[in-house]
Amino acid sequence: MKASAKVVLASHNQKKLKELREVLGAAIEGFDPSQVVSSADLGLADPVEDGVSFEENALIKARAAASVSGLIAIADDSGLAVDILGGSPGIFSARWSGRHGDDAANNALLLAQLADIAPAHRGARFMCAAAAVIPHSDASAAREVVELGEMRGALLKEPRGAGGFGYDPIFVPEGYEKTSAELSPEEKNAISHRGKAFRALATRLAGLM
Repeated sequence: MKASAKVVLASHNQKKLKELREVLGAAIEGFDPSQVVSSADLGLADPVEDGVSFEENALIKARAAASVSGLIAIADDSGLAVDILGGSPGIFSARWSGRHGDDAANNALLLAQLADIAPAHRGARFMCAAAAVIPHSDASAAREVVELGEMRGALLKEPRGAGGFGYDPIFVPEGYEKTSAELSPEEKNAISHRGKAFRALATRLAGLM
């Protein structure tokens, strides 16, 4: 374990790690962003995410990382909720097509399911739950915090843009003409569901660390 580590992000995603370091550095005075490490840095395996909500899955990951590392653990779970589909794909967003992480297949299936839906009824929102677990020698005394973030918008009928990942190429945030895949990383982070959840969580952690 890295001697300077104080926080572990329960994820192997380096883009998320960079974003969390920036958010915590801005929210907590004197905080050294290098004190945040990822599951990959510590060689932690991903737990089975068998929760039925974004909040439950985020907590499952954060609890597992905190238990093994002894560090404050942060995790997020996020996905796309389409209004006319009753909130689906939801927690199944990453494997909507049946193949986990196949963005092209997930987008193609969702667009096919919405093929006959008029623009006025293509509303959707990205949702994120960010969880933090502060471990304690007495497991029953561990602190848990969860914050939510949301980005509303609408779905196009075909992908546009080469940036981002997941459903970004078919999602246009409310108030924008560009898709999430056409926004710069800075533009996207400022309005994204994950950015909002991480910033809210950082504010809570600032009073606990």
